[in-house]
Amino acid sequence: MVKIKNMEQETKSENEQFNRYEYLLERTLFKGRWLLAPFFVGLLLAIVLLLLKFFKQLYVMTISALTATNQELLIGILTLVDTALLAGLLIIIIFSGYENFVSKLNVEPQEDKPTWMGKVGFSGLKIKLISAIVAISAVELLKVFIHSQDLTSEQLAWKVGIHITFVISGVLFSVTDFINSRTHSH
Repeated sequence: MVKIKNMEQETKSENEQFNRYEYLLERTLFKGRWLLAPFFVGLLLAIVLLLLKFFKQLYVMTISALTATNQELLIGILTLVDTALLAGLLIIIIFSGYENFVSKLNVEPQEDKPTWMGKVGFSGLKIKLISAIVAISAVELLKVFIHSQDLTSEQLAWKVGIHITFVISGVLFSVTDFINSRTHSH
């Protein structure tokens, strides 16, 4: 009888030891999510670089506006649009990524707070991401077609094919998300 009690105490002691290790591991993993925060700060710095590129392009367009052709002006404008879309995409990734993987953003309710902020889950993030990629790809494709005389038919076909791949991916993401939402709501 004493032997059984000793075995039970040893087992209990081993379980407590294991539970302590498990707790430490889980706590470390949970705190490890903060390792993602520097990535989001880096993406914020990338937006600053895009802003510099945007103003450089705007400056170049401004000083050459009177001598530039309509095509050159259009390409400049498309470059500005492309840069703005990319910066917007990075903002979505920063906010949603931080809230989904690191911590809730604790900002006071503000009038200018984006309506999607705090409401975009991982699935919504994928849809917004692919939508922005398709928009950026479309802008790039427009720029390519303006200078299409510089490219072979094969190069143009590849560029259109890549854009179509993005569009199809977006549609498939949306359909998959729709099916998942209907499955989980029932």
